[in-house]
Amino acid sequence: MLRYLAYFTQRLIQVIPIALLIILANFFLLKLAPGDIADVMAGEMGAATPELMDTLRQQFGTDLSLPMQLLHYYAKLLRFDLGYSFRNGMSVAALIADRLPATVLLAGASLLLASLIGVTLGWLSANTRRNWLKNTISAFTTVGFATPLFWIGLMLIVLFSIHLRWLPTGGVEDVDAEYEGYARVLDVIRHMIMPVLSLTFFYLAIYARITRTAIKDVQRLDFVRTAQAKGLSPARVSVVHVLRNALLPVVTVTGMQIGSILSGSVVVETVFAWPGLGRLAFDAVMQRDLNLLLGILFCSSLVVMLTNIVTDLVYASLDPRIELK
Repeated sequence: MLRYLAYFTQRLIQVIPIALLIILANFFLLKLAPGDIADVMAGEMGAATPELMDTLRQQFGTDLSLPMQLLHYYAKLLRFDLGYSFRNGMSVAALIADRLPATVLLAGASLLLASLIGVTLGWLSANTRRNWLKNTISAFTTVGFATPLFWIGLMLIVLFSIHLRWLPTGGVEDVDAEYEGYARVLDVIRHMIMPVLSLTFFYLAIYARITRTAIKDVQRLDFVRTAQAKGLSPARVSVVHVLRNALLPVVTVTGMQIGSILSGSVVVETVFAWPGLGRLAFDAVMQRDLNLLLGILFCSSLVVMLTNIVTDLVYASLDPRIELK
């Protein structure tokens, strides 16, 4: 336990300079875009005098040079201040805290469902002798991998919301119904079904393919033949000895897909009007709300880096040969 804690602390210290570099890159990449929030507000008003534009830029701090703006942003971060969103009239930290639970709920449910179904399909495909089952799983994963996320979401809305009228088209819950307790939980689950299925359908294809390939590789190793020669049951060899070692690349991919699933949630949350971080980021881009966008990118980067640390810890716990250094 102590070596895990020491490794976690060491990696946390390494995260600090990486986070600073990420902020630097995000800051200058976003500043490369022409115009600023004062231009957007002037366009919404129809016209603006040069004096008004100067006043707006002084208010938003965009009248300073880029190095000074960057230094001010770093100084705010040292005070755990992510800035203020003038478009939403709230602090960036409060906005992110308000939207984060919805994204965690959507991404967590999708990742859990995709990993469970994907690993099961990969295990079946690697161990079954029925060609029709192998071909069915292969065709299913190919379609899932090749189909765009937004198209899956739109087709689910057309089928289940417009034609069958079984599920709501968007949102996280029916606010007008004012459900409470168990009824509210069921209402949230009904709203989650289509967004979760859209993300799951894409990512389970990746899990199924990686699991199948990893199982085939492990089945050829010497320790598997030794386990079979010792008279262990095929089910025990397949699950305990083969599947456990085949899960190592699956764990690696899971850690890497946290960032991917966050970016995928931008599309899904926009299609289903899901009030999460992805939709908030999309609105921030459209409104040129750079403070909010920087805050979302910074928090997303932290989540990805922390997930990679946890992935390394899980990796070491699954395979004792891996040393934490």
